[in-house]
Amino acid sequence: MAGADRAKEWARHWTYAELPDLDLLRARYVRHTFPRHSHEGYVFGAVTGGVEDVGLPGGMVHAIPGTVVMINPEVPHTARPGQPEGWAYDTLYPSAQVINDIAAEVTPLRGTVGFAENRVTDPYAARLITQVHRAAEEGNALAADTLLRVLVVRLLDRHGSSLPSVTPRAGGARDAERARLALEGRMDAPPTLETLAAELGTSPFALLRAFKKEYGMPPHTWLTDARVRRARRLLDAGIAPADAAVAVGFTDQPHLNRHFTRIVGVPPGAYRRERARTYKTGP
Repeated sequence: MAGADRAKEWARHWTYAELPDLDLLRARYVRHTFPRHSHEGYVFGAVTGGVEDVGLPGGMVHAIPGTVVMINPEVPHTARPGQPEGWAYDTLYPSAQVINDIAAEVTPLRGTVGFAENRVTDPYAARLITQVHRAAEEGNALAADTLLRVLVVRLLDRHGSSLPSVTPRAGGARDAERARLALEGRMDAPPTLETLAAELGTSPFALLRAFKKEYGMPPHTWLTDARVRRARRLLDAGIAPADAAVAVGFTDQPHLNRHFTRIVGVPPGAYRRERARTYKTGP
């Protein structure tokens, strides 16, 4: 039965050359689950069938057709089927620059903007997300760009706010940030938690607590997510998956394949092919 369920799954993760600061994912998942991860930009998702359960810091969100899920940058989250039949959805991943530029142009919001609500019932906005996908797939740049802006303005007007300014960091938060920078710089050969804590002058459990509080996940989970992010950038640049795997610290390509597929939703080879096809054939 599991094999039959997997056969029903499909996904396309791609970019449209005319909208370079936007990633698009259209997929149907039955058994696939996304582990805890985060994105550098925003997430706008519209379920087109079934139910998706999205785990966020504030609790579980149930997304059904007619709802829109909005996730701010760097917010850790998970996703899984909300019913045995799984879910299908259209998702947009606009960069932070895109959203903040639109906000500065047409709303009174200033600074870095965000969304206080994670799930809203808005069938029109959900249809706009699907229409952006359709316009991009048809190569209609004018429509895709226009529909994206209409969507963003609607969501900002109804649910947007300026995110609070960063407050001075306490000692634990500073240690967490220093740990993150250390892991970014030694991604191919990370230290143990004990070694990292000793280097920062703290204890392993204190560092673990501080890191989870600051980034919403323990260091090893964060590192896997960061490796996949860096692998995406390498694949975008045309690097082969096997070489990308080594560069980001995975032991081999199968390890990259497993973690990349779980977090991004498609295998690295399919991701790279879509990138190559987009850049070659984009209008």
